[in-house]
Order: sequence, then C-alpha cells, then structure tokens
Amino acid sequence: MHSRTRSAGPPHPWRAPCVPIPPPGPPPPRPRARRARRRPLPPGGPFAAAFAGAGRGFPGRGGGRGRGPGGPGGRGRGADAPPPVDRAEVAGWFTGRLPDDWTAVAPELTVDRDEITVVVTVPEPTAEVGTEPAAADAARSGRIARFREDTRARRVEVAEAAQERFGRTVSWGARCGDVTELFTTVSAPVMTRLRQSERLVLDTLVDAGVARSRSDALVWSVRLVGQHADEWLTQLREAMQSVEEVRAQGPKLG
Repeated sequence: MHSRTRSAGPPHPWRAPCVPIPPPGPPPPRPRARRARRRPLPPGGPFAAAFAGAGRGFPGRGGGRGRGPGGPGGRGRGADAPPPVDRAEVAGWFTGRLPDDWTAVAPELTVDRDEITVVVTVPEPTAEVGTEPAAADAARSGRIARFREDTRARRVEVAEAAQERFGRTVSWGARCGDVTELFTTVSAPVMTRLRQSERLVLDTLVDAGVARSRSDALVWSVRLVGQHADEWLTQLREAMQSVEEVRAQGPKLG
C-alpha cells in the first residue's frame, strides 16, 4: 500500500482560523438612580406638616375659620390671634404712661384684635382767629399738626411699650374742638367668601359707579352699616367688652 502524506497548504476557504475566546469578566457597574431627599415630617403624620405652626384648621371646623370655636380666643379666632385684653387695664396703663398734659382730658381709646387707637385732646388756640368757621377749623387743624410733629418721638416710645405689653399695633390721633384727625392707622386685610346674591350687591355698586372695585364696595357697605346701626353696634361692643373682661380673668392654659 502506498501511504499518502497531506502537505501543508493554505487553509480551507470557508474555515476560519481558531481564535481563543477570553474568559467572561465581571459585568460593568450599572448607574445608580438618584433618589430625592425626603424632608423629615413633624410628629403627627403627613397632614401635621401642612398645618404645623399655621394656627389654622380645616375651613368651618374652628381653628380661626368658619364658625368653629377658633382656639382660645373665642369664636372665629385663630391660634395666632392676640389674646383678649381688659379694656380697663388698657385705659389705666395709657393714663399712667402718657404725659400729664396729654391726659388733662381722658384720651379716647378704641381697641380691637389688631390695633389700639389713642385719640388725645389738645387745647384750642387762644388767639382770636375771626368769626369764620373755616378759619377756626384751620386753626384747630394747625394745632393738631403741631402736636403731631412735637410729640413724634414720645408717641413712638409709648407705642413700642404698649405693643410689647398688649400685642397690638398702636395708632394715634388728636382732637381739637370739633376737628378730629387720625394719624397713620392700620389697614388690615379681611378675607371672606360671598355667595352669588351677595356678590351681585357688590357688582351693582361697582356698575353704578359708587365703588371702583368689589373691595371698595365692601368697604362702602361696612361704613354704611356702621352709620345706620351705630346704636346697635355700640351695645354689641359693650356686651363683648364684658365677655372679654370675664374671659381675661379666667385661668391661663399652658
């Protein structure tokens, strides 16, 4: 038999050379998703965060809105409202704190939840200004203006002490004869909700040119009620004053 010897030649055209496959390595690291940081919630659950420190509850459930108890201040008052004060205490404090020439006539005090208004009576001009009413009124207005300029620093000092004691802004005014002028006073915003019939009243005043906007119409309506129901409002304020005095004498909580 004849033996055949395969000679080394070029590789087969459809057979690729063997290439060693490297062993599999570790998979590449995946990018980590960024998580939003959560703020710690105050004690009481997630709803406590919405009302923490706000002093308000759900509308119509007290906490200063609607017709609920409204906290320790009474009906409709929020927890952030200043505590009720004894009006006799306020009058006595101002009588002792004001200079003697300011209290020759007892000053007129008006107290509400936001402001204490003090109206001081100043003496009328002694010089003759004629018989014309306009001249007399102008002289009284000038006397009030002089009082305002001369007592500015003293009034600021008294107002700061009263605000620290009673938690209310102090505004000033002066009366000379029949002329009364109020100096810088507080204009506090009041939020309210009106139904359609009530809004129509305001819109009628705006359309008729009585007021420029609904806000002005609401102010106009409040002033009109105050003029025509002055006696009833006075009796109501006196009754509420007695209630606040009795409440102020009660035990203090917390």
